[in-house]
Amino acid sequence: MKFHKHLILSVALGLACLGVSPAARAEDAVTWQLVPDVKVDGSGIFLSQLVTPTTSSLVVHSPTVVLPHLRLAPAPSLGQTAFLSRAQVIELARQQVPELDSTNWSGPAKTKVSRRVRPLTDSDMLQLLTGALQQEQVKDLGELELHLAHPLSASLVPEEGVSVKITDLPALGVTPNFFIRCELWNGPEHVSDWQIGLQAKVWRNIPVATSRLSRGDLLRDSAVELQRRDVLAIRDAMLNLPGPDSGLELVETVSAGMPVLNRAVRVRPVVLRGKVVDGVYEDGSLSISLKVESLEDGQPGQVIRVRNPKTKRELFGKVKNEQTVLITL
Repeated sequence: MKFHKHLILSVALGLACLGVSPAARAEDAVTWQLVPDVKVDGSGIFLSQLVTPTTSSLVVHSPTVVLPHLRLAPAPSLGQTAFLSRAQVIELARQQVPELDSTNWSGPAKTKVSRRVRPLTDSDMLQLLTGALQQEQVKDLGELELHLAHPLSASLVPEEGVSVKITDLPALGVTPNFFIRCELWNGPEHVSDWQIGLQAKVWRNIPVATSRLSRGDLLRDSAVELQRRDVLAIRDAMLNLPGPDSGLELVETVSAGMPVLNRAVRVRPVVLRGKVVDGVYEDGSLSISLKVESLEDGQPGQVIRVRNPKTKRELFGKVKNEQTVLITL
């Protein structure tokens, strides 16, 4: 439906319902008033933002007039200002509504158009960076917590919001203290560039000793519970508590309240150093068995050194189980 005909019909119907004389024509009752100062977002400049319809004082009960949301021009860039004269507004509107009436216009000769902006706060930036780094870098390692090393300088961003793009990150990624470079964008519009110093923590539940743990104890039998800790501050942190059948044993003492590190545990060997086991050599149908002394601790599948007690010759063997080592020549 054409703009002018639709508008005249709406006003005329309103006047008729109010009992206004047909002499007070709908098109004479409405004046288009140009707004002197307009704030817009990045989607563009619209007729309904630039013009306010007003009704004549001769009409006792003024009808309601709603302007269509016609996009006239692109929005100005962030920090820029555009000026549109009354004639330009009419011409831009006529490109979409050729029959638009150019009479009965009032207000200033031109209107000032600028972007709606708001201050960028420290918490805004931290929220953007936390979301981006959590998704791109930290992932499922834990829950990222960020703090600014220094407050941000004052800056304005579009009111409708921005997104962040990480452009430069240290080779080690997220660490307790690091710098990044990033860009802020409003859709396809570049807003600003930043270099920011950050302090980071990554929180995750990890195994922690609730009492002193001794070397040689099985981890499954030890006083250990999951506690929330910053894993960036703990090198070699064990990120999950192993199951009860893991067979892990402690290879060093762990004080109460300290996290259990990966280096503090190992799979308990089934063959211990100094233990005499069966050394079996197989070659096709030929099988030779002899007693050998283990010179190293060994787990199933691990190759260890063994010695023939009679000849004192050292051999290598793969641990099959706690009683058997398969000799390799």
